[in-house]
Amino acid sequence: MNVNQSAPPVPPFGQPQPVYPGYHQSSYGGQPGSTAPATPYGAHNGPVPGYQQTPPPGVSRAPSSSGAPPASIAQAPGGQGAYGQFGQGDVQNGPSSTVQMQRLPGSQPFGSAPLAPVVSQPNVLQPYGPPPTSAQVTAQLAGMQISGAVAPAPPPSGLGYGPPTSLASASGSFPNSGLYGSYPQAQAPPLSQAQGHSGAQPPQRSAPLPASSFTPPASGVPRMPSMTGPPLPGQSFGGPPVSQPNHVSSPPPQALHPGTQMSGLPGPPPPPPMHSSQQPGYQLQQNGSFGPARGPQPNYGSPYPAAPTFGSQPGPPQPLPPKRLDPDAIPSPQLNELPPQQKTRHRIDPDAIPSPIQVIEDDRNNRGSEPFVTGVRGQVPPLVTTNFLVKDQGNASPRYIRCTSYNIPCTSDMAKQAQVPLAAVIKPLARLPPEEALPYVVDHGESGPLRCNRCKAYMCPFMQFIEGGRRFQCCFCSCINDVPPQYFQHLDHTGKRVDAYDRPELSLGSYEFLATVDYCKNNKFPSPPAFIFMIDVSYNAIRSGLVKLLCEELKSLLDFLPREGVAEESAIRVGFVTYNKVLHFYNVKSSLAQPQMMVVSDVADMFVPLLDGFLVNVSESRAVITSLLDQIPEMFADTRETETVFAPVIQAGMEALKAAECAGKLFLFHTSLPIAEAPGKLKNRDDRKLINTDKEKTLFQPQTGAYQSLAKDCVAQGCCVDLYLFPNQYVDVATLSVVPQLTGGSVYKYTCFQVENDQERFLSDLRRDVQKVVGFDAVMRVRTSTGIRAVDFFGAFYMSNTTDVELAGLDGDKTVTVEFKHDDRLNEESGALLQCALLYTSCAGQRRLRIHNLALNCCTQLADLYRNCETDTLINYMAKFAYRGVLNSPVKSVRDTLISQCAQILACYRKNCASPSSAGQLILPECMKLLPVYLNCVLKSDVLQPGAEVTTDDRAYVRQLVTSMDVAETNVFFYPRLLPLTKSPIESTTEPPAVRASEERLSNGDIYLLENGLNLFLWVGASVQQGVVQSLFNVSSFSQIPSGLNILPVLDNPLSKKVRGLIDSLRTQRSRYMKLIVVKQEDKLEMLFKHFLVEDKSLNGGASYVDFLCHMHKEIRQLLS
Repeated sequence: MNVNQSAPPVPPFGQPQPVYPGYHQSSYGGQPGSTAPATPYGAHNGPVPGYQQTPPPGVSRAPSSSGAPPASIAQAPGGQGAYGQFGQGDVQNGPSSTVQMQRLPGSQPFGSAPLAPVVSQPNVLQPYGPPPTSAQVTAQLAGMQISGAVAPAPPPSGLGYGPPTSLASASGSFPNSGLYGSYPQAQAPPLSQAQGHSGAQPPQRSAPLPASSFTPPASGVPRMPSMTGPPLPGQSFGGPPVSQPNHVSSPPPQALHPGTQMSGLPGPPPPPPMHSSQQPGYQLQQNGSFGPARGPQPNYGSPYPAAPTFGSQPGPPQPLPPKRLDPDAIPSPQLNELPPQQKTRHRIDPDAIPSPIQVIEDDRNNRGSEPFVTGVRGQVPPLVTTNFLVKDQGNASPRYIRCTSYNIPCTSDMAKQAQVPLAAVIKPLARLPPEEALPYVVDHGESGPLRCNRCKAYMCPFMQFIEGGRRFQCCFCSCINDVPPQYFQHLDHTGKRVDAYDRPELSLGSYEFLATVDYCKNNKFPSPPAFIFMIDVSYNAIRSGLVKLLCEELKSLLDFLPREGVAEESAIRVGFVTYNKVLHFYNVKSSLAQPQMMVVSDVADMFVPLLDGFLVNVSESRAVITSLLDQIPEMFADTRETETVFAPVIQAGMEALKAAECAGKLFLFHTSLPIAEAPGKLKNRDDRKLINTDKEKTLFQPQTGAYQSLAKDCVAQGCCVDLYLFPNQYVDVATLSVVPQLTGGSVYKYTCFQVENDQERFLSDLRRDVQKVVGFDAVMRVRTSTGIRAVDFFGAFYMSNTTDVELAGLDGDKTVTVEFKHDDRLNEESGALLQCALLYTSCAGQRRLRIHNLALNCCTQLADLYRNCETDTLINYMAKFAYRGVLNSPVKSVRDTLISQCAQILACYRKNCASPSSAGQLILPECMKLLPVYLNCVLKSDVLQPGAEVTTDDRAYVRQLVTSMDVAETNVFFYPRLLPLTKSPIESTTEPPAVRASEERLSNGDIYLLENGLNLFLWVGASVQQGVVQSLFNVSSFSQIPSGLNILPVLDNPLSKKVRGLIDSLRTQRSRYMKLIVVKQEDKLEMLFKHFLVEDKSLNGGASYVDFLCHMHKEIRQLLS
């Protein structure tokens, strides 16, 4: 497994490295290549004398290219760091830079000096002071004590991709908390001072399972005593880092003289690098990982002896010991004994830690070309980010069901040990791509679908037919059932029915049954559903132009109501209500010349004033409906009524459906906090002072219980509510969204709605919502085979008991997440089975059962569990678990729970599945290597860690939105896609490859699209070419691009067509319309854009990916110790 996801592994020592821009290629081994630069580098491993490290004002960080291969610090055969000048190999850690360092005066012979890692510099030449005298050096070293004590916590082991050893801060509170400074990276992301960072380990292959391993510093653990004197090979002193947020500058360091030894006395330089037969490239290490081997440090004899011989000369290089050395044995001084210049920081190379982009790309390349055939039990499907075709051969498609693990532990003890949640994210009515067939509809006539007599599971491919086909054994509860005569069929020589492949329920994972009258309410078939449009006509709604826009749109939209299969017109009936403080019902009966209005002002006791003529067929009443939609904006044009009601409006819609004896959906268009005297009246309780207190949870809870009981009545009637909010200020989304949430509906929010800016987004969402296929009055139950059972459910639904998920409405975007727990031992042979059965009324009023089956493997080895997990689904579950947790617990405790669960999952893997290795290494399971980066994104999200600009309503809105998201939506929501637009050729029709969501991946000469499923940003770099600006924006320079632009001009040139085409394509992939915002570099909107660069530290205190990885590592080590 290549840890450095964004780049190929480093070539073995002695092979040419890739040439970076601005560097000359030269050969290794001490012989300069023909194009070696003319001595611009210092020829020793210490710092440059008098090195002044702050760049002049105005020097900005160089943009980095994504995917620069990391450099490895080559090691000589004895395990000593091989040495050489900076110019000797174009090795660079992290993204490339075009700057070179200055050579020191008084250099040693070429090839005899230490090879230090090249570290990119600010793009300026630094002034130098005179070299220190030997007296200064002696004085500096005289005050250092060398302590042989060993502290309890190990420091990180040698690094594959960065400086060999870095020790981390004990308390996390010193300003510059790396023990040994390194030259700052010009492209370093701002790192918090809380941790010192070291580089990353070489790719690690642990024996039982592929794993990613690298060595972050153990930040926050008790500090190791450490070496004094000059740095270890490959480490350098540095002064303060270049000025960046979160760094504290200190005076420039005094440098050590070339040749100064660790003993504190001047001595000869270390031996030159040698190539011995022992090290042709990387050596295979103890646990099977490749990389520069860690051997003895300079000035130690063999592997660290019990009493190190300080002050002795280095011996000849020793052969590598068979076992990986223990970093706990490195003696060092306490922190307070270090001179200030030694306290600067190291950083982990971001290219050396697992990259989501690389994992997604690899999966696309490996699994995107072949169809995913579902015939094999317990197969892990391709990632949600991969486009693939599914062939149903007995298990439900991953478009319908995705699991956190496809191999579940046989016992509850094993499950408790691993802490991996066992959950399935189920999307029963998922939309399929055109190339895949919809589930077959099976009609068994009056007898209805065949079921097990005991557990009521439906006939499926896993049922076992016995006794020549006369009986079948249930695969869920093992009950033996008789086969009805009309369903009988003979078995073949394998015991399979001869008609198995002719019957969808015996050969496919997903199919539908037509339900009989026994499956209907009151034992009678349902009527077709109805849609009721309920429009707020208060002052705000009229003034913003919303009412006029909506009425105009509905005239044409009503022709596109959902219809069944090839039906010519929709069976759905429609009705209209307007409201402010009172409700207006409209009679639009086809026989009327003009619509009639009836007003109900007694909102406390709601009733529907008319039955006949309220719900009508669109084609029959077309003229009357058009006339009404023309009149509504005019009727209320002069209104001065600002107050609105809310609960009575939902009550009225529900009563209307009840009177018509049908299920249906209410489309509610609402603008303000309902403060008018009526049931469900709310007060403004917005209070930002509650954030980070124990009362914060009340911000997510509804103000009153009235809406819960109203929702319960709606569910009983099959009345689903979709709510469109157009607030200019606080509207208490937490309370208003209760009914949509519990009825399986959706909430759409358009803050400060303006027709010119927001109409495209609103109308697009409305069209999609009205046209999408919905199942009404639905009940879902998940059955499992013996050994596990469904114990918890997440999503937009109501539950009146512990097993039935009740949904007044369910569309193709909504998921229900189910968690399973053990109630008995599972068997490896038989595996575990899930069956999801959804009973619903179709748009045509037909009662149906949709069945999805999935077989999973069971394991007795933890390694098998970790090999078959799916991180995206795990994150979907964990986010929903956390977002529900904030209703009842302080946000901080919810965050801590997530971190500790993640640490337990990874520590259990490390302890039980990874081969032994240094505690300084972080080892991640191959298919969970993105768990830390994704979990950090969840922890930094607005719900769990709000910034100052995030409103209470925004948090409540996002919280309920995520609750019913599918895996693909949470994936891009928490880790947005960042696409560079000018890197790929203009004629290319494919989507450009994404880059990591970090500011250091942005080049100011490029343009990027960022999307997260809800937002779409076009970021324009300040030095983008004038031709590109002209082609896209039709203006001649960067400064003329209007700030906050949200539509691109339609221009007839290849670049404009390509970018607009890409934006359209991204919008079609998402369930909600993403409004475009153009962000110019250094513009005030850039802060909003940077909020979505989730690998960086966030303004509201969220950790960067690197910092969080180090924190995770610390947590894991604490658990293991």
